[in-house]
Amino acid sequence: MPEIKYFGVTDEDLQKVISEALCKGGLYADLYFENTLINNLSLRDGAVNSASSDVDFGMGVRVLSGDRTGYAYTENITLADMLKVAKTAANIANSNVVAAPAININERKFENRYPVGKLWEDVTVKDKAPYLQKLNDRIFELDSNVCKVNVSLTDISSYILFFNSEGLLCSDYRPMVSLSAVCIMEKNGRIENGYAARSFRKGVEFLTDDVVETIANDVVRLTARMFEAVVPKGGEMPVVMAAGSSGILLHEAIGHSFEADFNRKKVSIFSDKYGQQICDKSINIVDDGTLPANRGTINFDDEGIESQKTYLVREGILSSYIHDRISAEYYGVAPTGNGRRESFRYAPVPRMRATYMENGNIAESDIIASVKNGIYVTNFSNGEVQIGAGDFTFFVKSGYLIENGKLTQPVKDVNIIGNGPKALADIAMVGNNLKIDNSTWTCGKDGQGVPVSQGLPSVLVKKLTVGGTA
Repeated sequence: MPEIKYFGVTDEDLQKVISEALCKGGLYADLYFENTLINNLSLRDGAVNSASSDVDFGMGVRVLSGDRTGYAYTENITLADMLKVAKTAANIANSNVVAAPAININERKFENRYPVGKLWEDVTVKDKAPYLQKLNDRIFELDSNVCKVNVSLTDISSYILFFNSEGLLCSDYRPMVSLSAVCIMEKNGRIENGYAARSFRKGVEFLTDDVVETIANDVVRLTARMFEAVVPKGGEMPVVMAAGSSGILLHEAIGHSFEADFNRKKVSIFSDKYGQQICDKSINIVDDGTLPANRGTINFDDEGIESQKTYLVREGILSSYIHDRISAEYYGVAPTGNGRRESFRYAPVPRMRATYMENGNIAESDIIASVKNGIYVTNFSNGEVQIGAGDFTFFVKSGYLIENGKLTQPVKDVNIIGNGPKALADIAMVGNNLKIDNSTWTCGKDGQGVPVSQGLPSVLVKKLTVGGTA
């Protein structure tokens, strides 16, 4: 891990700002410093022709007092500016309860789950551009129907410094890289498109011929299959979710309902289900911040809590919500390392990291063979979920019909409609082929986005509503 840039603040500065944050009373305060460099590189019309860079720099102050939260931020980190925003946060969380500011600073080092071979700051556009060109050229080589390709590379280097009124001081270097391609094909006057990407917390060593080949093959295969796909007949039927990107259904339709703020406020349908059996005993659902170099992994969350692997559902029983410090205190449990924020401009809230279902013991071929008539879905795009009721609608980009236990005709443009808790309870078979989908997933909540990932082994949902033709 590179040496963290400490933003030019001293231990004495940190103490003064924390003291000011607690000047109006409060039980807890923290400071979050961020220095992020974002580089974007794009290829259009066969050539790398767009590059941009952006720096996001500043710090935020949060004060907690009972149910009151005060938050303020500044893009200037002079002591005067930091004291000003600390006082603003203190006034918002005004309380009669006074906590003593930290006296001893305890600097903590966390396990580094995303070591970097070479920093993105150490390379130029000239070093990166050939990989975009290779990806473009390889996509055109793989299929003569390709008529247009767009390629994008984004690399992010974030330096984080965190300090709180308990005296905890910690720092992190958080890399991120995303390489994506959009492929457009034309065949007999018909146009189809596909998207494929890979995203990890890695350095320049991410850029290899292997990742170029993987993305090229994925996007060409997906796009070409669209020409053979049909819109299936709609109705209620069994649905087999393929391993990998189908995990977006788990994330959206179920994962958000496990976030503790929704449950604390009695918004989630799972708010009275803690400790209860909510699905088959073969099902274990995890939110994991420890997968090496994964997009959703963090060494510690944005509240200074060490990342961990948390079982949300263990053997079918709802065993944990997704907690930040506030919800953990409310429920009388330890935080799970899920307090996350988009940047220093936002206060942290409970957010997912890498959410997935662990393996079962059934081969995917046996799951498919058990279905007489249904669909097998391989690629989701957008969707909508109602956290309270748990109802969802998802758009399936691609999949296959299942007829007499076999995959037959490719399908596309299908809506899957159902209810999250019911769909979870209706999972009848869990495959042994867990796959984490390492695409460019970003989770939106409360107006802010954070990088996440998800995964799933193949699963059979006994019945969902499939929106197709009449």
